[in-house]
Amino acid sequence: MPDESTILRFRHRLEKHKLAEQILATVNDLLIERGLLLKTGTVVDATLIAAPSSTKNNDKARDPEMHSSQKGNQWHFGMKAHIGADADSGLVHTVRGTSGNVHDVLEGNSLLHGQEVDAYGDAGY
Repeated sequence: MPDESTILRFRHRLEKHKLAEQILATVNDLLIERGLLLKTGTVVDATLIAAPSSTKNNDKARDPEMHSSQKGNQWHFGMKAHIGADADSGLVHTVRGTSGNVHDVLEGNSLLHGQEVDAYGDAGY
């Protein structure tokens, strides 16, 4: 299992070369071709991705993209994954990674593909 630093370096390379978006677009195109992604409705939600608040990397510094976020009465440190998924199949078509302190509603529109008849989200949206 890769350690946190390895995953972080991999994530930064994907972001630097804009590969994550291209990979997801290719997978979505394949799903559409096979009739597995219907695109009539989207469910949007976000999840917190925890990161250690300590400085365990080589530079002894926190990743500047990691921030604190409050969920209920509990605080978390890390990032958020904002996700748009097909309402019928549950297959993910959009993923946006942000700092943990970015509010869900700010990413809501970016999770929709524009062909929805219906969109579903919790109170955060």
